[in-house]
Amino acid sequence: MAGAVYNLVMQTYKGKCHCGAVTFEADLDFAKVLKCNCSHCEVKGLLLRFIPKANFTIITGESELTEYLFHKKFIHHLFCKHCGVEPFARGVGADGKETIAINVRALEGIDLDSLTLTPFDGKSW
Repeated sequence: MAGAVYNLVMQTYKGKCHCGAVTFEADLDFAKVLKCNCSHCEVKGLLLRFIPKANFTIITGESELTEYLFHKKFIHHLFCKHCGVEPFARGVGADGKETIAINVRALEGIDLDSLTLTPFDGKSW
């Protein structure tokens, strides 16, 4: 599928950690996938798509998640305590609403090369 069309299609995607202990579904498009250069995202290679909490459902493994907070401590980075993968994070957006940061690399069947990435200067933020 061509990148521009792929980016604009809102649909439900399945995602998981590496070992499969944590699985989820998320309704999203790929209009704005962030490539953050903060010390956390850069070292892990995270590509993030922020979505409303209402567009996200954990299917299995919520009890298998461990939390990591750093810097301003308002993004709750969640990773599987078995395999160490961070499939998503939780936080509050600028509008005060709960949000989920999906690690696009944890979604099934995504052609990462077709996505347009939006740089985010997390180092300076």
